[in-house]
Amino acid sequence: MAVKIRLTRMGAKQRPSYRIVASDSRVKRDGKYLELIGTYDPLAKQTKIDEELAMKWLECGAQPSDTVRNLFSKAGIMKKFADKKQGK
Repeated sequence: MAVKIRLTRMGAKQRPSYRIVASDSRVKRDGKYLELIGTYDPLAKQTKIDEELAMKWLECGAQPSDTVRNLFSKAGIMKKFADKKQGK
């Protein structure tokens, strides 16, 4: 089973908010997910990420989508993951 870390759309019309989730890559965008990692509100420019869960899924081999990778980079998670992977 290939796991992806991606966004799931929530919110009303014209008022999007997203959940950052780990889900099976074969499941549709707003379908069932394995675990909730955080939230992202593009209108308020707020991001809340559970760093421990994000690291756990990255270490298990989950592939983040491009947008999630950018959000993780801004939060410093991708740098920590790279350092941990290199053994620093």
